Amino acid sequence: MELAVRSGLPRTTARVHIDLLLSEDGRRTAAELTRRLGVSPASVSAAVNFLVEYGYVRRERDPQRRRDIYVVDDHAWYHSIVISAQSTLESARAATAAARTFGPDSPVGQRLARGGTYLERVIQDMLESAERWRTLLK
Repeated sequence: MELAVRSGLPRTTARVHIDLLLSEDGRRTAAELTRRLGVSPASVSAAVNFLVEYGYVRRERDPQRRRDIYVVDDHAWYHSIVISAQSTLESARAATAAARTFGPDSPVGQRLARGGTYLERVIQDMLESAERWRTLLK
């Protein structure tokens, strides 16, 4: 868990993620997470919302019990990479746009253009690699 916290996950979010990863079927309800981790339902909700937003977990609806089930599966690794890459790609494109604003001859414009180009190319490589190796998750 400490590794997840050091990588930027809030402590409760890390605990929820790890509990889901280590569950036999990768599935838990909010009530199960609350009980297992000894945290409030609001804490579980906030943690799950974060994990869903970044692609680590998905929600499924249990129509019989009328509640959400939170699921982590092998595809979560792929989805989290894609979501993170899209966010970084937005930053790269913003840097490139800002470089045009400052002008290609200014030091700021040059620095932003280089940084934006670098990020965009690295992220494109990462996305291609994630797609190429996706079959390992099936």
